Amino acid sequence: MASYGMNIKLRGSFEEVKAKVVDALKTQGFGVVTEIDMQKILMQKIGVDFKPYQILGACNPRFAYRALSADEQIGLLLPCNVVLKQESDGVEVSIQDPEVMFSVVDSETKKSMGGFPQEVKISLQSVLAALKSQA
Repeated sequence: MASYGMNIKLRGSFEEVKAKVVDALKTQGFGVVTEIDMQKILMQKIGVDFKPYQILGACNPRFAYRALSADEQIGLLLPCNVVLKQESDGVEVSIQDPEVMFSVVDSETKKSMGGFPQEVKISLQSVLAALKSQA
């Protein structure tokens, strides 16, 4: 399986873990701007009973502005997706890896952005570290 992100598994109910994730994102300047409940959508649209699975669109306005200032097409890569997935032994939290996402931008934009993807990744790794310390 391909790796597009960074993961951690947490104990607790789905809603408890989601609240911890949202709080940890806030400490790094991210807010949740979108929520997609795949379990609900799949049941409503095609009658499939799927496990609890949510996609949170996280946005740090300062990071987003810097990225969009470099290339407005980067909006196609925003927001940063955070997936919460119910597993038998807890809730898996996955955060997209900005270095992987930004690997698709053209070389000129990469050059102008310098270490920006790495900076965002460090911030998101801090989110995971905060969650791990609460586990």
